[in-house]
Amino acid sequence: MRLIPCFLSVALALAPAASFAQTPPPVVSSPVPAPVATEPSPSTAQQTPVPGAQAAPPQATPAPQPAAPIATPPETPPAPQPAAPVATPPAAPAAPTQPAQTTPPPASLSAPTSTARSTLVPGPGDPMDVQEVLLPAKPVAVLSGTTTWDDGFTTLKKTFQKIEDELKKAGIAPTGRPLTIFVHTDDAGFKFDAMVPIAQAPEGKTELTPEIKFGKTPEGKAFRFVHKDAYDEIEGTYETIAAYLDAKDIVAQDAFIEEYVTDLTSSSDATLEVNVYVQPK
Repeated sequence: MRLIPCFLSVALALAPAASFAQTPPPVVSSPVPAPVATEPSPSTAQQTPVPGAQAAPPQATPAPQPAAPIATPPETPPAPQPAAPVATPPAAPAAPTQPAQTTPPPASLSAPTSTARSTLVPGPGDPMDVQEVLLPAKPVAVLSGTTTWDDGFTTLKKTFQKIEDELKKAGIAPTGRPLTIFVHTDDAGFKFDAMVPIAQAPEGKTELTPEIKFGKTPEGKAFRFVHKDAYDEIEGTYETIAAYLDAKDIVAQDAFIEEYVTDLTSSSDATLEVNVYVQPK
């Protein structure tokens, strides 16, 4: 075949040139004993490389993981001990409520108020109106007297005080407002009956003292007028009464009745209130 000579010719032609190339001295080496396979120690960080074999890259030894902390259950705080009960002394029994004591008003005229004793006719009067009323007969202690117009207020005040004092000595309580009946009048002065209402006269008695008698208030139909001003100004109220009676053609009895709704303090006391009763014939 022609292919072989051609190959040989090329080889021979190249042989002289190859002889000029420096050939490195042969390497004499001792035969390497085959490595004995040993179980690598876990503690060894690197393996011994095998000659002629490509060394495997060193395996990274994983960093030791820190031991997971053991979960310690939280300490349960000790249960609070119940506080020792404080000995409470037994509550003292409530003192029984004492009923309010009502102190009876003293006998003095200045002591009772306008609401402490009743008037002959219940309910307040109206200074701007005239009321037709019916007067009841009430037991009274009566002291008669005579005085001038100038001394009238002072005399009446002292007379009521005297009646009150004698009632107190006898243990008899007044029940109504003091009143005066003008029995007779003239230019010099007037004759009067001063009265203080009581619950009832002692059985079998007609007088409290030789001067003070037991009696009754006038009763029957009457017209009530109201004076609210100082006693020094009461004359104006009587002028109004006279004009009213004339206008109504009413013929009145001669006796006029004054009932003192408030206490007699002074003749100039503008807070004084007086009921004036006029009984027709």
